[in-house]
Amino acid sequence: MKRYIFPMLLLLACATVSFAQSSMSDQDIVEFVMKEQAKGTDQAQIVTRLMQRGVTIEQIRRVRNKYERQIQKQGLGTKDITNGAVKTDDRSRKDNGKKKRAAESTKSGFIIKDERTDMKNTYNEEDDEFMEMKDELSEFMPDSLDMIMDNVKKKEPRRKVFGRDIFNNKNLTFEPNMNIATPKNYRLGPGDAVYIDIYGASQKTIESTVTPDGTVIIDGYGPITVSGLTVEQANAHLRSTLGARYSSSRIQLTVGQTRTIMVNVMGEVKNPGTYTLSAFASVFHALYMAGGTNDIGTLRNIKVFRNNRLVTVVDIYDYILNGKLTGNIRLADNDVVVVGPYDCLVNITGKVKRPMFYEMKKNESVETLLKYSGGFTGDAYKKSVRLVRKAGTQYSVFNIGEFDMSSFQLYDEDSLSVDSILPRYSNMAEIKGAVFRPGMYQVGNGIATVKSLIENADGVTEDAFTAHAVMHRMKPDRTLEVLSVDVDGIMSGKVADIPLKNEDVLYIPSKKDLLEQQTLTIHGEVIYPGVYMYADNETLEDFILQAGGLTDAASIMKVDIARRIINPNALTSSDTIAHTYSFALKDGFVIDGEQGFKLMPYDEVYVRTSPGFSKQQNVKIEGEIMFPGTYTLSKKSQRISEIIKQSGGFTNTAFPQGARLERKITPDERLRMESVIKMANAQSGSKDSVDIKKLDLGETYFVGINLDKAIENPGSNYDVVLREGDRIIIPEYSGTVKISGDVMYPTTVAYREGKSISYYIDQAGGWGNRAKKNKTFIIYMNGTVAKASYSNKPLPGCEIVVSSRPINKKMSTAEIVAIGSGTASIATMIATIANLMK
Repeated sequence: MKRYIFPMLLLLACATVSFAQSSMSDQDIVEFVMKEQAKGTDQAQIVTRLMQRGVTIEQIRRVRNKYERQIQKQGLGTKDITNGAVKTDDRSRKDNGKKKRAAESTKSGFIIKDERTDMKNTYNEEDDEFMEMKDELSEFMPDSLDMIMDNVKKKEPRRKVFGRDIFNNKNLTFEPNMNIATPKNYRLGPGDAVYIDIYGASQKTIESTVTPDGTVIIDGYGPITVSGLTVEQANAHLRSTLGARYSSSRIQLTVGQTRTIMVNVMGEVKNPGTYTLSAFASVFHALYMAGGTNDIGTLRNIKVFRNNRLVTVVDIYDYILNGKLTGNIRLADNDVVVVGPYDCLVNITGKVKRPMFYEMKKNESVETLLKYSGGFTGDAYKKSVRLVRKAGTQYSVFNIGEFDMSSFQLYDEDSLSVDSILPRYSNMAEIKGAVFRPGMYQVGNGIATVKSLIENADGVTEDAFTAHAVMHRMKPDRTLEVLSVDVDGIMSGKVADIPLKNEDVLYIPSKKDLLEQQTLTIHGEVIYPGVYMYADNETLEDFILQAGGLTDAASIMKVDIARRIINPNALTSSDTIAHTYSFALKDGFVIDGEQGFKLMPYDEVYVRTSPGFSKQQNVKIEGEIMFPGTYTLSKKSQRISEIIKQSGGFTNTAFPQGARLERKITPDERLRMESVIKMANAQSGSKDSVDIKKLDLGETYFVGINLDKAIENPGSNYDVVLREGDRIIIPEYSGTVKISGDVMYPTTVAYREGKSISYYIDQAGGWGNRAKKNKTFIIYMNGTVAKASYSNKPLPGCEIVVSSRPINKKMSTAEIVAIGSGTASIATMIATIANLMK
C-alpha cells in the first residue's frame, strides 16, 4: 500500500472545497478512504459508507480530477480564435474509451461477492451510481481484495487451452490506432468532433461537435445535419449547402476526436457487461476489455449482432495460426458481442510440438488438430495415433491410421496421444574392435555379409586377431546368440561368408586385448622411476636410459632385476617365487653380468643407493656465540662440542648451563609418539582419551642437554651427537628464578647461589593451601626437568613449579544441620505412625 500514500498526500494538499449536499469535505473523503484502506476494507464497503454519508459521484470525480492534475501534465492544443472560429493546433485523436478494470464476480473457483447484488437491499434504485462511484474510486485506489485474488489466481493450476490467454496479455491490448486516416465508410454520429476548413477567397476554420440531434452548428448559417453520413457524403452535403455562400472558396470536413460507443459483451467472458469504447474499437479490443473468454467460452464462434442482425462471426484461431483478421470488424454503437460455450474441447499429448487442449469445430478432423498442435516431432510415430473417447457409459479407444486422420472427426473431451518411435533399428549392423572405422552401418546398399561389413570399415588393424571373432545376433524372441567368425578365412575366401541380419554386432579382438597389459617397473635412483610399457628386445641399459638415467646417488656396483616365474604347465607349487639377477654398470653399460641382458614382461629393476653417497647435513647455532649461523656436519658422528669450537666459542654473556637443543621430528618419531598416545588412551579409557587427528604434535621438540659438561668432557655422554636440522640456542645469563603454581604469591626473584628450594618458596609467600610439596618440579633453561630434592638445586633462569591437590567439595555446617533436621523429622514421623498402629 505504500505506493498509494504519495497520491493520497497530494489529494490531501488540494482537498479544500466542501459541498453543501455532503457533510464530508474533500479532505474528509481522502482521510476516510486512507483509513479504511489501512484496515483492509474492500472498495464496495468503502463506497457504501461514503454514500451513507451523503457523498455523491460528482464529489468523488472532483477528488479524482484533482489527483490527476497533480500527478500528470495534460497536453492541451493551443487555441487561436480567428473571425469567431476556434482553431486548434493539435488535431490528433486520443482513445476516449474506458480502460480495462479489474475483473469482478467469479475468479478461478473463488467466489467474490458482486457489489451490485451485495448492496441491493440498501440501494435498489442507485446500483448504477454505486458502480460508477466504485469505478471512480478504483482509478486511483485499486481494491486490495482484487489484488489478493489476482495473486491467488496465478497460483491455481488450470488446464491450458490454446489461445485462451490471448486476451489476458498486457502487451496485446488490440487498442485501436486513433491517428489513422478516417476510413471512408466511417459514419458521423453525435459526439464526433469535426473541423470544417474553408480556404481560398475566404480563410476560416470552424471547430464543432455533432450534437445529439445529429447536426453541426455553422455560425451565421445554423444547423446542418451530418449524422449518419460518411465523411465523403458529409463533405458533399456541406459543399452543396454552403457553396453559394463561399462560391470562391473550397470546403473540407475532417474528423477530430471521435465519439465513444457503447458495446455489450455478453456470454462466456470473464467480465460480461457494457463497455464504453472508442468509435474505432474492434471486436478483439472489446473482448480484451471483457477479460477474454472464461473456462467454457468459445474461441471459434464469437458472434457480433448489430440492429438485431448477425453481422460477423470471429474465429480467434484463424488470427493466431494464420494471421488473418477476418471477422474482426470495427464496432458500432450498441453492437452486441456474444461469446457462447465451446462445442468441442480436445486434449493432445505426446510427440507433438505444442501439446495442450484445443477447441475444435464439429466438422474438424484429427489432421486439423495435428496442424493446430504444430505437427509431429521428429521422433513421433506417425503411422497411427491413439484416441480415447468418453462416450456413452464407458471409455472407447480408437487407433487412427495415417490415411484416416483427415476423415476421423473429433468429439468433445476426446484425448489424443502420439507415441514415439521404438528404440530399435530396422537396418543396422555394428562392428567393434580391431578395425579402422568401428561403428554402425546400414544393412543393404552393398553391405550384406561379414566381408562387405569389414571392407566398409576400412579393414582390420595390424594387431587384429583374425583367427576367431565373435558375432552377437538377436533371435526372434529378442534373446542373444553367439556365432564364431573366422575373419581370416572369410577375407581370403577359404571359408564361406556369413550373411548379415538386422542388429548384428561383430567384434574382432586385437592381440593386445587378448593379453594382459605387459609392463616393466624400475625403482630407486633413476630420474623417472615408475611403470613403463613393455617392448620386445629391451635391454637393461635401454630401460635405464628410458627412465632418465641414473641419479648422483645411484650405485653402479649393484643393480638388481627381479623376474616373475611363469609356468602355465605346472601341476605343483614351488618354493621359488622369483628369479633375481645382479649387475654392475659403468658409463651406462653392463660390465659385470650377462651382456645384452633382455628384459621380460613384468621385470622389476632396482637401482640401489650408493653407500658412499651422502647429502650435506646442516645445523644452526644461535644466541650468545661468536659466529652464529648455519654449519655443515663434516661427519655422521659429529658432536655438539665440535660445532661450538667451529663457531668460535661463547661470548662473555653466554650461559652454557641454560643452552638447549631443538630437533625436528622425523616420520619414525612421529609414528612412535602417536603409538604412545594410543597406548595411553587405551589404558585411561574412552572418557579421557585424546583424538590423535586433532592433536598437534608440532614439527620440533626440545632435547635436554648439559652443554657446559659436554664442553668439559668432549666425546662423553653429555656431548650429544647432532643430526640434520638441529638448532642450538645459547641463552644470555639470567640471574632470576621464577616460582609458579600453588604458592601464596607466584613471582620471580633474584638467584642466590647455594639456596635451596624452600628459600625460593618462602620468597613467594610459602606453600599454598592445596600445594603438593612432594610434587614440586624444577624446569631448567636447558629444557631438562627435575623433581625438587636435596640434590637438585635451582639454577639461574630456572622455574619452580608447585602442583596442587584436586578440589574436594565438603558440606558446610548449614548443610550438615539441614540433613540432621531432616533425619530427625523422618524418625519422629515413623514413631508416630507406629503408635497409631498399636
